[in-house]
Amino acid sequence: MIRILVNDGIHPDGQKKMEDAGFEVITNKVAQDDLITELPNYDAIVVRSATKVRTSLIDQCPNLKIIARGGVGLDNIDVDHAKSKNINVINTPAASSEAVAELAFAHMFSIARSVYKSNRQMPSQGDSDFKSLKKSYSKGVQLRGKTLGIIGFGRIGQETGRIGTALGMKVLPVDPFIEKADVDLKLFAANQKITVTIPTVDMETMLQEADFISLHIPFTGKAVLSTSEFAKMKDGVIIINAARGGTIDENALLSAMESGKVAAAGLDVFENEPNPKKELLAHPMISLTPHIGASTKEAQRNIGLELADKIIAHFN
Repeated sequence: MIRILVNDGIHPDGQKKMEDAGFEVITNKVAQDDLITELPNYDAIVVRSATKVRTSLIDQCPNLKIIARGGVGLDNIDVDHAKSKNINVINTPAASSEAVAELAFAHMFSIARSVYKSNRQMPSQGDSDFKSLKKSYSKGVQLRGKTLGIIGFGRIGQETGRIGTALGMKVLPVDPFIEKADVDLKLFAANQKITVTIPTVDMETMLQEADFISLHIPFTGKAVLSTSEFAKMKDGVIIINAARGGTIDENALLSAMESGKVAAAGLDVFENEPNPKKELLAHPMISLTPHIGASTKEAQRNIGLELADKIIAHFN
């Protein structure tokens, strides 16, 4: 019987699908240090971001056939080494696209109307300083008519572009591997869709024109936004990162916010997770969430089912 270790959790529907296919699915968490003795007993491992599957562990698991990542990024897996051992490395790039894009816009809306700041101050000052708070937060902006820069125009970037287009934003995606993408604007009530073609632009153009910039790329070892990129942006730009920690130079971001180049930021990911920089957490102009981009009920179910389908297809 095929044995699968689900080490970082999976939606019950995904687990049931694999069990119905005749696989033994173990969901008891194995500590990272204990995997080297436990994982050789399994044919596959399912992880999220917590469990690391590095070269030293892979070399001790001759029976391992699949490393499955519930999510998009593969930075916690030594992919090339796994492939050299004929181990199939899979992830779920399509399952959580809508969830991540919606969170990016949650931060945009929150910043545009100072919701994140109001939520910090209303509990302590709302009963005594209501009029002052109202005056402070009555200078919000609307997203319609603004320019949205998107760094990375894969599935999540395209979903972000779809929402931005539907809101009436000018969308400027940047991606060296994609010239354009067709996105569907789905009209729920009428059960219709309108297809819109969104071309990509060069980084320089986007940096100079964008009012909002949202990142949707993996971490490749170097920040894509640092001091030189911030210098080219509009004054008062808003930065959103629901991609990966490290894709923005956090010190450069703090400096750009201090100078006023960046008006505010929405961050779901951080360089040093799970111990983010305190200067970011305490900053009054940063909207914060704890890496929950894919953490919706719908996305988790989609991830579980997509993993199950891919694992079943491999072994069958």
